[in-house]
Amino acid sequence: MDSLTLMLPAASSEAVGTDIILYGLIAGSGAIIALVSFLIFFFAIRYRKGSKASRERLPEWFRRDIELGWTFATAGLFVAIFAWAASQNFALAVPPLSRQEIHVVGKQWMWKVEHSGGQREINELHVPAGETVDLVMESQDVIHSFFVPAFRVKQDVVPGHVERLRFTPEKKGTYHLFCAEYCGSEHSKMTGRIVVMSPDDYADWLAVQPEGDDLADEGRKLFVARGCAGCHEGSSQVRAPRLAGVYGSPVPLTDGRIVTADEQYIRDSILQPKRDVVAGFAPIMPSFAGALTEGELVSLSAYIRSLSRARADQP
Repeated sequence: MDSLTLMLPAASSEAVGTDIILYGLIAGSGAIIALVSFLIFFFAIRYRKGSKASRERLPEWFRRDIELGWTFATAGLFVAIFAWAASQNFALAVPPLSRQEIHVVGKQWMWKVEHSGGQREINELHVPAGETVDLVMESQDVIHSFFVPAFRVKQDVVPGHVERLRFTPEKKGTYHLFCAEYCGSEHSKMTGRIVVMSPDDYADWLAVQPEGDDLADEGRKLFVARGCAGCHEGSSQVRAPRLAGVYGSPVPLTDGRIVTADEQYIRDSILQPKRDVVAGFAPIMPSFAGALTEGELVSLSAYIRSLSRARADQP
């Protein structure tokens, strides 16, 4: 920045809403401080020693109503502020129909990024302006926190969990990326940058990047290499749940619960297969905990999601 500013320019649609909430809270807090300060000075002058102001005890009903009034007013203000501030987070939790899905793995001390077409980056993330970006994030070791100040977004990435962060960059440019959670001796070096490009420039950038197999193709190879196909393919003789169309669908379990097959369920089923056993099947699947890297888990999840899409595309 050329000069010291109070805040970084808002570079995403979420940043605008966050700034409005912040300024609203500052204005509200300032108004309350001004009111309390005025009352302190007013009563200090009015009831100073020697003044002729009445000091008679107020009626019981008046004191009761005043007490109830400021109690309910404070509670109502708290609920209103909470609902206003939380509304943005609730809106971000709803996935849009059209979005760029990008996978991010945090590890000591870097951010590993993989686009759906197989393009990979380290400590950099290229995204198109004006399009919603949906980050599917996991940690390989300890808690990390993906923080982009100019976008006003931050998401902790917890080992063993799949986290999502959505934002819509609006302004082209390069923005700082930090890890905002102390994650070890080189935490301060876990930085990167977000490059926001026009959609055409982003398409050109993707086209010139070295491409490996996309995530679904990598997942398919792992699915076969790790022996998963021997049980879960349609031609298998082993009685195991079929995976075509399972992603995003309700899954009944042996304990009577019904869960949705999302990224977290798929991950848990691979690493802890005996925890949520599908109804009608025996708990015979071995655990792959320690046998798969975070990147391999991401690829397998992408392949299982692709089975659902392929089934949906069939006439």
